[in-house]
Amino acid sequence: MTHAKKIRVLFVCMGNICRSPTAEAVFRHAVAEAGLAHRIECDSAGTHDYHIGEPPDQRAQFAAGRRGYDMSNLRGRQVTRQDFDNFDHLVAMDRRNLALLDSLCPPAHKNKLALFCDFHDEHAGSEVPDPYYGGESGFEQVLDLIENVSSRLLAGLRETPA
Repeated sequence: MTHAKKIRVLFVCMGNICRSPTAEAVFRHAVAEAGLAHRIECDSAGTHDYHIGEPPDQRAQFAAGRRGYDMSNLRGRQVTRQDFDNFDHLVAMDRRNLALLDSLCPPAHKNKLALFCDFHDEHAGSEVPDPYYGGESGFEQVLDLIENVSSRLLAGLRETPA
């Protein structure tokens, strides 16, 4: 019996302590709830090395925790060259980080790059705003958007042949 290759998704923001770990936690939860953990896995990383080894921002963890998402085991890491080989989708939270990914990406893997909000028709072209310098409400808005888009991303991946 052959096992289907897992679909691997990498969420990317600047420092990997707010938006991308939130997307990882929300998406991992949605995948588990859908019973698809055997087919889809995810991770997160940052384009910059500011927070390597650090847990997600406390405000992001608190907001996520109130909605039942546990991010306490996540640690910041920077995107590596191997990520372009190892992941099927490298999904940036905003255009700046998408451009940085594009500048690092080998030509053969450019088709793997995407803007997170483009997976949802109502949010296509939008960016996930960076809540780092704002207040608590920014983290709630990020969660709302990530939950909304993640459901569509999962629905799209669910249609991918095993």
